[in-house]
Amino acid sequence: MKNPTLVCASLIATSSEEMAHQMHVAAERGADLVELRLDHLPNFNPCSDLQFLIKDRPLPVITTFRPKWEGGEYEGDEISRFEALRLAMEFGSDYVDIELQAAEEFVESISMKKPENFKLIVSSHNYQNTPSPEQLGDLVSRIQAVGADIVKIATTAVDISDVARLFQVLVHCQVPVIGMVMGERGLVSRLLSSKFGMYLTFCSLDEGKESAPGQPTISELLNLYRIKQTRADTTVLGLISKPVGHSKSPLLHNAALKSAGVNAVYVPFLVDDLPSFLKAFSCPDFAGFSVGIPHKVTAITCCDEVDPIAKCIGAVNTIVRRSSDGKLVGYNTDYVGAISAIEDGIRGLIGNHAIELPLAGRLFVVMGAGGAGKALAYGAKEKGARVIIANRTYDKAKELANLVGGDALLLTDLESFHPEKGMVLANTTSLGMQPNVNETPLAKSCLGHYDLVFDAVYTPKETRLLREAKESGVTVVTGVEMFIRQAMKQFDLFTGMPAPEEMMRDFVMTNI
Repeated sequence: MKNPTLVCASLIATSSEEMAHQMHVAAERGADLVELRLDHLPNFNPCSDLQFLIKDRPLPVITTFRPKWEGGEYEGDEISRFEALRLAMEFGSDYVDIELQAAEEFVESISMKKPENFKLIVSSHNYQNTPSPEQLGDLVSRIQAVGADIVKIATTAVDISDVARLFQVLVHCQVPVIGMVMGERGLVSRLLSSKFGMYLTFCSLDEGKESAPGQPTISELLNLYRIKQTRADTTVLGLISKPVGHSKSPLLHNAALKSAGVNAVYVPFLVDDLPSFLKAFSCPDFAGFSVGIPHKVTAITCCDEVDPIAKCIGAVNTIVRRSSDGKLVGYNTDYVGAISAIEDGIRGLIGNHAIELPLAGRLFVVMGAGGAGKALAYGAKEKGARVIIANRTYDKAKELANLVGGDALLLTDLESFHPEKGMVLANTTSLGMQPNVNETPLAKSCLGHYDLVFDAVYTPKETRLLREAKESGVTVVTGVEMFIRQAMKQFDLFTGMPAPEEMMRDFVMTNI
């Protein structure tokens, strides 16, 4: 069995004093070792700076002096660079990272001088793409052949399926390997490094201090994704979306999994093409996915089976890989989360919490005709509402309206649409979502015609639409309520266990 993956904080500083301070911060935050990025250090003096940094180090160190031609900042000659790296080794650096292109010459220069516990990392960086598994396997062999104690490969994700190719190579490696796919699409290669037996993974101390594209912070690795608790048998769950970085789902689901003692981790997948993603990540350990924008409609065609409610809605926001036969089963929990939250909002508005069908007979206006729009439209219709779909393109609005037996409007026509009182307005577009918080799908002057306004956007908690609805005296229901309720149902589907409702609700209200 491979040892647990080490967490290495990569340090970038403006002085050796600042870098020394960062080492102590990294130790306090739980790093196992640090990488000293000498090429980012201004006015670097090899002898004095290295002795200062390495002599009283609180953690083991990797010394890296990356040249410009391999993506670093150093632009000097190789003789000086090699001398600095040799000095680092002599002063007690636990590791030195040298590029494959320069490795043979460097290995010769330290021949017979290597300290007993010193390890040489030989690295290869590809900033264009990720080669095939066969090419990656050949690369591992080439790096081993030059005398590497530890093999390091960093590639670039053009598509998230590139990560699966790297994982395929890692699981068969019999030597210590550091493997990562750079960029946001490659983030999961770092988050799942423990599962796939990597020797170590890199992180930054804080946001904005990354030494490579797509590097998570040490807090994210240790606290959010619990890399130290991830093992080869850990189940992988996650959010499939584009964009995905804004989502709070990893915060909530990982907290819930930890609370319930489930051996699983929930990670963000930035996915461009859903079918190719599901094909690439077909391992049984990738057991369940939340599905976000813009994949909810496509997801229905990617599942082997679809729950009848999701089929009626025409959108899937949850995919579960059935353990008995590996088949993908699609569900829609947006429907449950949103409609139950809106119903409770109306019950509070009319002061009757016992009413069974508070939406019955009401005019229910849905803005947006995507996956979430379909869920809201179907749910409202099932609860007895009269449904109208308003969308930027009339054809899509009409298509959904025909599906649920409602009417269609252009989104721009809503400004003059106010046929009756007591209406419900539900926004399922992304207008108002961070970072575009000043956007709104409907002018404030129109909101007073509604009894209740719901916004599926939950980042921020109070969108401009909801703020202006409140100012107009209208009852509002936030996307946070939908988020909590649909996530609880997803937890049930992912784990087969009841969701820890009180814990999840408290966590969202406190942390999201």
